[in-house]
Amino acid sequence: MVSNEAHQYAGIVQLLKHFGWTWIGLIVLRDESGDHFLKILELLFFQNGICSAFIQRIPSQGRLPSLTQINEVSSSTYQHVMDNRAKIFVVYGETLTVMWLSSLMFQSDSFDQENASIGKLWIVTAQIDFTIMGLVANWDPKLFHGTISFEVPSNEPLGFQTYLQNLNCCSEEEDNFLKDFWEQAFHCTFSNSKGLEEHNKACTGVEKLETLPDSVFEMQMTGYSYSIFNAVYILAHALHAMSSFRSLHQALVKRKRLSLQDLQPWQLHWFLRGISFNNSAGESVTFNDRMEVATGFDIMKMVIFPNNSFTKVKVGRIATKEGQTFSFYQDRKSWHRLFNQVLPFSLCSNPCQPGYQKKKKEGEKFCCYDCAPCPEGEISCQIDMVDCSPCSEDQYPSKKQDQCIFKTLNFLSHKEPLGMSLALIGISLFIITAFVLRTSVKHQDTPIVKANNRELTFTLLLSLLLCFLSPLLFFGQPSKTTCFLCQTSFGIIFAVAVSCVLAKTITVVVAFMATKPGSNMRKWLGRKLASSIVISCTLVQASICSWWMITSPPFPNLDMHSLTSEIIAECNVGSAVMFYLVLGYLGFLAIISFMVAFFARNLPDAFNEAKFITFSMLMFCSVWLTFVPTYLSTKGKYMVAVEIFSILASSGGLLSCIFFPKCYIILLRPQLNNKQQLRKSN
Repeated sequence: MVSNEAHQYAGIVQLLKHFGWTWIGLIVLRDESGDHFLKILELLFFQNGICSAFIQRIPSQGRLPSLTQINEVSSSTYQHVMDNRAKIFVVYGETLTVMWLSSLMFQSDSFDQENASIGKLWIVTAQIDFTIMGLVANWDPKLFHGTISFEVPSNEPLGFQTYLQNLNCCSEEEDNFLKDFWEQAFHCTFSNSKGLEEHNKACTGVEKLETLPDSVFEMQMTGYSYSIFNAVYILAHALHAMSSFRSLHQALVKRKRLSLQDLQPWQLHWFLRGISFNNSAGESVTFNDRMEVATGFDIMKMVIFPNNSFTKVKVGRIATKEGQTFSFYQDRKSWHRLFNQVLPFSLCSNPCQPGYQKKKKEGEKFCCYDCAPCPEGEISCQIDMVDCSPCSEDQYPSKKQDQCIFKTLNFLSHKEPLGMSLALIGISLFIITAFVLRTSVKHQDTPIVKANNRELTFTLLLSLLLCFLSPLLFFGQPSKTTCFLCQTSFGIIFAVAVSCVLAKTITVVVAFMATKPGSNMRKWLGRKLASSIVISCTLVQASICSWWMITSPPFPNLDMHSLTSEIIAECNVGSAVMFYLVLGYLGFLAIISFMVAFFARNLPDAFNEAKFITFSMLMFCSVWLTFVPTYLSTKGKYMVAVEIFSILASSGGLLSCIFFPKCYIILLRPQLNNKQQLRKSN
């Protein structure tokens, strides 16, 4: 006639999970029912991440322990209740269990009721009834203020209040139960009672039950009374069904009708199975397939008033008719004033905040743990995470490691200060080079321009123009086209420039050697030597670049791992060997040019460029020697910026060292721009 206790066990677990209570004290009767309760509940605890802080067994009400045993249980119970970590206690027992528990607590010499009640919350099962405590004199219930209890639900039948209001006591025919209750509830004595006490007033029998406090007598029908009420009607319906069936059967077989006294209890089972009716409270009563009335349980909150009276407020419900459902709602006025702001925490360890993970404590239950920061590169975004998890490739952990943040795309843009500065420098040098080229073309017939092959001069200036423009290919997010062009243009254009410098240097040496008497070097003089040097050196570099582009060309790539918070959009060089082979070949040409120019720096000439070429190649080699380690030690857009700076610096070195002295004479000292003055100065 009441719901299966399994629903109550599941309800307790769901209530604990609802408030996040995981460190729970268990106070259980020491009998078979208590053993069954522990067996089922501890399994549910383990499955739902809840731990029992302690298990205190107390004697059942049918057994009277010795004084020594009472003291031992009292001391143990008090120590457990005063544990600072365990704030929630689940009590499984019988009607007198609360009286037992209260008595055990008060047995302890160090018991402080005010402190014991603060932040403690009791959860009691439906078998426990607090109403009996109202009959005990001098009972102080403050310890159990705010207790949550599970109770069998009830509905009030029609006419029940009228019956209670008109109930009087006691005629001779009435049983002694009502008489004893009347005397205890109203603190009076009937004249015919055997144990008449002088200090008790006389009972009139017309006292009104509604004048009693709820802690002594509840005017509403309790859950167990409602179950008995339904049980009587179910039995009546079953007997009626059996009687009707027998009457029909007797009419058919014309046998003598049997009286009700001839019925056996087991004969009712078949009729009980099909019982279904609406009671006077308007509720449908029927059995489920397990022969149970699936009524569920009400969750009640006990509110204690200053005069030690108490009432119960419904704060939740466990329904079992359509699968087990749990609902909890609260009237804030029914909570203890300490619970209005913050509910008690009942945890073995403080919760691990986001950014931390649980670390098990050796030798303790799984609810007791330490909090360890997440490893580098991992996060935890919820409280009490068992393990941290890594972010996806396009995300990175926040500083607190409690969330993943999307990485920003990293590439060198001409809109940012660094890119804008490099672009302006490149364009400025391009304009300066264009001015130098225009000046050279304008004064191409002057001795200083004609000296040392003016065609080489124009070719070198054109290659420098392209050198200052080539860094523009490095700006923006890389694509297949830009990756292909920026590396090949860099390698080939620089090969042309350095080849021109080498050709100029060799021309100076050959010209000097040709002036010696009897020298056969005169046949090497002219444009063919310079052109062959430039073309052959450039073709070698073009062949290397072509092989590079065919076998393993550069391609756009997204580097997810080099920088924590950024995705590097870069041009992967494809074959690193070919990339450094291109650089190495340029370096080889530059070193050859430097060495030839260094040895020819003091040779007489109308305008000896060897000195200026020596300085330009020294600067060129210095820039690219420092480029390699700097390039390898940087990441992202700064790697691209280093390459652009090296291109601009080395090209600018060639421009300044070779052409600025010529422009100085052409523009500022034109009187020196003749053969006689140049030879005189030399």
